[in-house]
Amino acid sequence: MLRAYPNGSSEALDRAWWIDLHDPTDEEKARIAERFRITVPDRAALSEIELSSRLRSLERVLYMSAPLVARDEDGEDALTPVGFILSPDVLVTVRFAASGAFEAVHEEMGRGDAPKSPAEALIRLLEEIVDRAADRFERAAEKVNNASRAVFSQEAGKRKRRLGRETRRLRGLMVQAGRTSEQLVRVRHSILSIARIATFVPDRCEPKLDKELCDRLASINHDIDSLDQFEQTLSGRVQFVLDAATGFLSIEQNDVVKVLTVVSVAGVPPVLVVGIYGMNFHYMPELSWGWGYFYALALVVISTIVPIAWFKWRDWL
Repeated sequence: MLRAYPNGSSEALDRAWWIDLHDPTDEEKARIAERFRITVPDRAALSEIELSSRLRSLERVLYMSAPLVARDEDGEDALTPVGFILSPDVLVTVRFAASGAFEAVHEEMGRGDAPKSPAEALIRLLEEIVDRAADRFERAAEKVNNASRAVFSQEAGKRKRRLGRETRRLRGLMVQAGRTSEQLVRVRHSILSIARIATFVPDRCEPKLDKELCDRLASINHDIDSLDQFEQTLSGRVQFVLDAATGFLSIEQNDVVKVLTVVSVAGVPPVLVVGIYGMNFHYMPELSWGWGYFYALALVVISTIVPIAWFKWRDWL
């Protein structure tokens, strides 16, 4: 799909200074390349990770690309490549997935209160992308807070749950924290790429940007620095929650193993007593005792209680 601004029509390319290509066809790419004498990259070219491939200047035209977070076909967040081609006359954006940031700027263009030049349109897009990245970080922080409260809740510690239920609960929290960590990595990767673009444009753009636009790009870099620090702190909290959940799960399992160990140890002496008095020797002194049976039972009980009392005394139970 091709949208050209200022009027949003796909036909008026002569007066357009921003052209947004969403999953473009070969015909659309050829049309733009011929009209503006630029090279419209395909998805493979935009996916290259080398810095020299993502940021290039050729004959007063800046070719830039960055991975942005977007919804995939399964409704999950994924990184998708986006290209920005900035020339003195036009901004061409190439993307292959729906983007809330682009749609927001499109709506502004429809209201007539949006950018009026190619460079300003690029800066407005970068600002919107960073704003939405901040929103994603805020939602991720809320998820981490919820997971942390669930792991360290006093009520959760007081309630006695069966091991299977507690394992499933902690496993669910670990999955939630792990998915949040993956989201943070994707968003951080995206905004760091945007930061490189915000630094590259004022150095290489021709004609040179005025002070107001340069200040806006500097503000974008400051915001990204702040978000980067926030992401590092949040990632540390995610790792702490994961470690705590793993530790609590190990404690629960160790408690079960400890009980099984105590039971097995406490069961050895009674088995020994029963084994002795179950032997089929002709002469056994206790065989003729009138209280021999009750003596053996008492010995079994005492031999069971003594190890348990020992574990209690040693504070192992």
